[in-house]
Amino acid sequence: MQQNNRLFLTGASGLLGRSIYHKFLGNGWNVYGVAWSRASGDLHKVDITNSIAVQEALSNFKPTLIIHSAAQRFPDLVDKFPNEARQLNVEASKLLATEAAKLNIPILYISTDYVFDGKSAPYSVDCKPNPVNLYGKLKLEGEEQILEVNPDALILRVPVLYGPVEKLSESAVTVLLDLLLNPAVPKSVSDYERRCPSHVDDIAHICFQLAGAKNKDTHLKGIFHWCGNEVFTKYQMVVKMSEVFGLPMDHLTADKSVTSSVTRPFDTQLDTSRLVQLGFGQHTPFTQGINQALSQWVSDRKH
Repeated sequence: MQQNNRLFLTGASGLLGRSIYHKFLGNGWNVYGVAWSRASGDLHKVDITNSIAVQEALSNFKPTLIIHSAAQRFPDLVDKFPNEARQLNVEASKLLATEAAKLNIPILYISTDYVFDGKSAPYSVDCKPNPVNLYGKLKLEGEEQILEVNPDALILRVPVLYGPVEKLSESAVTVLLDLLLNPAVPKSVSDYERRCPSHVDDIAHICFQLAGAKNKDTHLKGIFHWCGNEVFTKYQMVVKMSEVFGLPMDHLTADKSVTSSVTRPFDTQLDTSRLVQLGFGQHTPFTQGINQALSQWVSDRKH
């Protein structure tokens, strides 16, 4: 891989960002990883809502690609801190896309399946978005702002993600392990909304594939979808975790009702055919991925 492959990556300290960082670095790219609250090690602390800071960082590093994976992605926190979420999910996205257009650098924006209302899955890239909560609305607005200032941008919508976590609550999937690790506490677990979880390494791999394709064909642009090809409710994910780790779950009951504090779409399965037709994609089976991501957590708790 030539040294002129230079990635400017936002959200590099996050769940997905860490995986993208290592994927590109491991394939010979020079990666400028940007973070904020968790900027440490080789990462750079840059306020991506500040135009001067962004312009300076881009000017100094001279990237050949920008991947914007930074976001406030927890719907409850978006509702609690809407102004901060708008700054990150909309304003920073517009700023980065504007600078990318000025410098003629391709940009890839990580978006979400939550731009849809969940009533008529699977959703193709042509389906009309209709978000049901503020998180989905802001991420959609981020998409729209990006495409307005930079029509050549790539947008990758992804589902709920999981992978190696720094704390279990970092992913809405891995946090479910807590339920199994506390057998003395009876709990009901949602068995209602349907999700297609994806391992972050799969998404990082697709980002890498899109980067290579964009390099060869500058006309490649617009919206792409990826999600895991297994459909689960939260309760069904817990069942799988229970089987993988041999943990009892008789203290847990399936809750078929809609109980969430934030309105969430029912089924956001994405039609991945646009990527599949390009020969792109990767799916880690859930049991394999969850074992890889969480076996150390289970082992630590058992000892």
